Amino acid sequence: MNLIEITPQTHDVEIALAYATENNFTGVPVYGRAACFLHPDAEALFSRAIALAAGLGYRFKIFDAFRPSEAQWVLWNHTPDPDFLADPRRGSPHSRGVAIDLTLIDSHGLALEMGTAFDAFTERSHHGRIDISPVAQRNRYLLLGIMTSAGWDCYMNEWWHYQMFNARRYPLISDSVLRPGMMMKASEKIA
Repeated sequence: MNLIEITPQTHDVEIALAYATENNFTGVPVYGRAACFLHPDAEALFSRAIALAAGLGYRFKIFDAFRPSEAQWVLWNHTPDPDFLADPRRGSPHSRGVAIDLTLIDSHGLALEMGTAFDAFTERSHHGRIDISPVAQRNRYLLLGIMTSAGWDCYMNEWWHYQMFNARRYPLISDSVLRPGMMMKASEKIA
């Protein structure tokens, strides 16, 4: 499987992969290597979204994209919440390379207010919430409009998550397809 690497240089985006740091809901790095990839079909849609956002004066900050199947198991074993995580037995669109978690940033590189943080596993993270500020509502609708106009489907429980329609038609992908891989080696894991 050929995945396409997404970098600031190739796609004019900011990369802030949460699972390559301690700044995620597990509290420990899941990825040993911070690298951002998408399936070629997803990369084509993302390139469209980048152009649409740029036309409005915005760029993207990416929190996660391709997530190896092994990483999905780590996340699920930590927090088996089917409202916010795909059961790895069924597979996540992330583990197929056809999903992306992101937000919009302005011309100064500041993330737009979205009402909750990335990976806030609460109902306030759902699309269409009116119990967040009007500014955050507007920003979520702006992100939703850009992404859906580019051909992405949204996940209603997470304002940051977009995936390709019919994502399950793509095969699950293991970390072993990458050289080097993204997953932490046993010797790198925090005790």
